[in-house]
Amino acid sequence: MVYCMNRGDTMADITETAQKKLKSRIRKFKKVAKDEDERAMFFDQLGASVEIFLPTKNPEQMGDSIIFYTTSEGKIIDAEYSYNEGEENFTSVPITDKDLAILIEVFKSNFHLE
Repeated sequence: MVYCMNRGDTMADITETAQKKLKSRIRKFKKVAKDEDERAMFFDQLGASVEIFLPTKNPEQMGDSIIFYTTSEGKIIDAEYSYNEGEENFTSVPITDKDLAILIEVFKSNFHLE
């Protein structure tokens, strides 16, 4: 049996919980699709992130990525750099506004980023 590290639940328990949560979310999405007020409230609270995995010579041993955090309109509001060595060693570092401007310039020709 596989156990979740945080609560000791089995993988079946967490999967069942995830399925229930998905059903709840789908009910909410149906309301959002039908009601303009629900839609406005939903999108006012919504944010998104886009993770761009950078190429590496040995992705099994080392990986890094840039994570852009956006508003629901796609406006970038923050970013961080993630670095990992295998599955155990992981860290992320905030990206400064100055560096963020450079990243937006680099990626905007192939991605729609603001």
